[in-house]
Amino acid sequence: MYHEGQISYEPQPLPDRRELSDAEMAQAAQDFFDLMKTRHTVRDYSDRPVDGAVIAKCVETAGRAPSGANHQPWHFVAIADPAMKAEIRRAAEAEEEKFYAGGAGDEWLKALEPIGTGVSKPHLEEAPWLIVIFAQRYGVTREGTRYKNYYVPESVGIATGFLIAALHNAGLSALTHTPNPMRFLNELCDRPESEKPVMILAVGHPAAHATVPAVAKMKKPLDEILTVR
Repeated sequence: MYHEGQISYEPQPLPDRRELSDAEMAQAAQDFFDLMKTRHTVRDYSDRPVDGAVIAKCVETAGRAPSGANHQPWHFVAIADPAMKAEIRRAAEAEEEKFYAGGAGDEWLKALEPIGTGVSKPHLEEAPWLIVIFAQRYGVTREGTRYKNYYVPESVGIATGFLIAALHNAGLSALTHTPNPMRFLNELCDRPESEKPVMILAVGHPAAHATVPAVAKMKKPLDEILTVR
């Protein structure tokens, strides 16, 4: 995190170390893969409540992600209030109407057809929690001095990955939603101009009738995403 004044480099012994055998490493890698391959993006949520402490712990896990210069340029707003969720849905759908009316372009809309998305976003109200992720484009000290953050998109992207994995590990489903533009979220969430909203995560338990698009199960094979030299 950002520190004012002169801060010197002070190396410390590695505080946490996992010593696994080759077999244990292979098993751990397989176990985590088996867990994450059961992660699915869900648009249909049940009314089963989710304890806020679970959401908080998952966000705390996201906060352990690496970041440029350790500035941790992110902020998460967790929303359970029904009225606020409804307001976010109204604002998001207003932007989606423009998007699907031609703002996205034909190629983008064609790419979305197999996913089955549209203007209506009921999950923004039905999910027990919405987590709005903000990227801190720059920081401001308590005295009002502005300072630079580094590798902000990369850092926030890594933290978001941590968060999605943590939510899935806790038995929850999530949907990444990115209405464009999203500046309305600053006012709704009372966040400063220095922060840019990058994503809404709808979080909860899947409904009994939840489905996923068949195309979502089509993942690139390992030989298309990995090169070993």
